[in-house]
Amino acid sequence: MLAKANRIVSATDYRRLVRSGRRARGSLTLAYGHRSAPGAPLRMGVIVARNVGNAVVRNRVRRRIKAVGWALAQDVEGLDVVLRALPSAAAADFTQIDGEVRRLVGVLRERA
Repeated sequence: MLAKANRIVSATDYRRLVRSGRRARGSLTLAYGHRSAPGAPLRMGVIVARNVGNAVVRNRVRRRIKAVGWALAQDVEGLDVVLRALPSAAAADFTQIDGEVRRLVGVLRERA
C-alpha cells in the first residue's frame, strides 16, 4: 500500500492531472503526469472504472498498480501521476502491469 505522502486523494488533484498533465499510453494503462516540487515524493493515484470488470477484478488491478507505485516511490521524486486502468488490464498478470507502469512513469518523468 502506498504511504499517505505518496497518495493523490483530492478530486481537484485528479482533475488537474487528467486535464492538464502529460499523457503516456500503454496497452494496459493510460498515465497522466505533472512535475511537482523538486525533491518532493512521487504521488500516485489510480482510476479503475467499471469497464475493467467486476469489483473483484477492479480491486485486483488496483492493488497491482499500487504495489508497483510503492516500489517506484523509493526511486522517483518530483512527479505526480494518475494511472487509469484500461479493460485489457483485467487479463494481465503482475509482471505485465509492473513493466508497463514503470515504463510509463519513466516516459512521464522525461516529458514533464
